[in-house]
Amino acid sequence: MNLLRVRAFKTSSHYIRWILTPILVVGALGVRAAAQEVALQVDSAKSTVQFTLGDVLHTVRGTFKVAHGTLRFEPASGKISGEIVVDAKSGESGSGMRDRKMHKEVLESGRYPEIAFRPTKVDGAAATGKFSAKVRGMFSIHGVDREITVPVEVAIESDHWSANVHFTVPYEKWGMKNPSTLFLRVNDSVEIDLAATGRVVR
Repeated sequence: MNLLRVRAFKTSSHYIRWILTPILVVGALGVRAAAQEVALQVDSAKSTVQFTLGDVLHTVRGTFKVAHGTLRFEPASGKISGEIVVDAKSGESGSGMRDRKMHKEVLESGRYPEIAFRPTKVDGAAATGKFSAKVRGMFSIHGVDREITVPVEVAIESDHWSANVHFTVPYEKWGMKNPSTLFLRVNDSVEIDLAATGRVVR
């Protein structure tokens, strides 16, 4: 290889490195950013829990208040930790008599004042945008932790996130009392809808 060719080769190599280096750096930063953990802070005032319980006469609907929650989420791996805590004592269905029975005989909320979900893994996670996924974790109610997997619809933006979850709690099977009487029969499971929202902290 003569001198001119050597110089041309070195110049060409230098030019290629000059072009590729920033591209590779940007790409590496992008991969790193996607793998980084983000904090999902729960806005209790804007998050809701609704429950639906059927009986032979009509359907009972009610609400609980979200007490607090913070999640740590790693989109690249789907790992997630933290908790969303619901105030068990806040449950109400519009009937004082029915609610007193629910708190005293079913939830025993004086003894077990919190209901919590502590997720561990998101299958089908994405870094941003809207996506459907399944979330695995521990659900704590009536003083007992149980592993569950629930479907979730998620939306993650630059500084805001939201998630909607629907699942069934077979409360009688899980050791809680069925409030049915001789004249009023209710289902042995209750449908739960959680709508959580809050800030994204990167």
